[in-house]
Amino acid sequence: MRQFFGMSQSGNLDEALRGLQGPQFLMLMSNDAQFEAHVKALEKCFPGVPSIGCIGMSYQTKIVEQGVGVIAFLDGVSAVANVLEEVSTMPVKYIQRLEKDLQMLSASSQDTVCIDFCSGNDACVLTTINTVLKSRKISLVGGTGDAGRVSANGRVYPDAVAYALIKNRNGRVKTYKENIYHQLGNYRFIASNTDRSNYILGSLNGKPAKQVYQSILHVTDQQILTRTFQNPFGKINGDDICIISIKEVNGNALACFRQVNDSDVLILLELGDYEAITRNTIQKICQEFPHRSAIFSVNCLFRYKLFSERNYMQRYLQEMAALGSHAGFVGYGEHYNNRFVNQSMTCVVFE
Repeated sequence: MRQFFGMSQSGNLDEALRGLQGPQFLMLMSNDAQFEAHVKALEKCFPGVPSIGCIGMSYQTKIVEQGVGVIAFLDGVSAVANVLEEVSTMPVKYIQRLEKDLQMLSASSQDTVCIDFCSGNDACVLTTINTVLKSRKISLVGGTGDAGRVSANGRVYPDAVAYALIKNRNGRVKTYKENIYHQLGNYRFIASNTDRSNYILGSLNGKPAKQVYQSILHVTDQQILTRTFQNPFGKINGDDICIISIKEVNGNALACFRQVNDSDVLILLELGDYEAITRNTIQKICQEFPHRSAIFSVNCLFRYKLFSERNYMQRYLQEMAALGSHAGFVGYGEHYNNRFVNQSMTCVVFE
């Protein structure tokens, strides 16, 4: 297979599609103002080609912040795209669509991956999707788009998750997740007074969450929102850690970008040597996939901000480009199988 990436910093879709012929699957990352027009125009250019789209930034060796980016797979994939609607209330209502698409594609764990763009309620959506994918051991990579809208097959949907099943006809697929944080000290907290619907973390070990965070890190209210780049929370999930970013201060509580439940066990994290961790990720991919056709990744908005502030973002993209054809999307949250994580990178590698 081959991966195509086209972009236009000014939002000119024709410019982004220049040179693309015979795509078998399409992903659109556009800006809020032009999203719907781009969705319709893309379908008109390539009618019937499975596609998903969202509002957000894209990248290859450069970031497209406000324009449009298109990623296409061709020459050796089979794909189907679809949507689960009403994700804020009842995504399971549409789960038969995914079941039928898996059967139609004859999907298997070795050669098939699910890529999704979601408008919100991610944890519930991923749990719903995983009820179907787990029986076939099919992995998922994706992320949250902006403005509560996604697209599938030329149509825009609010309150939905657009997904695609992609089968590599010429080799394997495998997903990866990169975490650039590790535990700070021996802090261990039990969450309480949470508001699941608003992602509010009220108390830690019975004390106000804001007070606990400030007393450990010695930061003001204003500094909390930038300190989360260095010191997010982590939720223990088996032998893995899901990163939880702080969104804002809410009285004596903290509003997060990921749902926290009463009795969740949390730890405090600190930023590690992200350049060395990136090199290790690249080395691992090279060892496991000596021959790579494409890499599609999702990087968190907070990673983008952190790397940009430290003048590493451009170098990071250049280092990832050494793997071969690498392109991706900047998300407001990252999806990895049944997990909704923050401040992470997830990717799928095609042989």
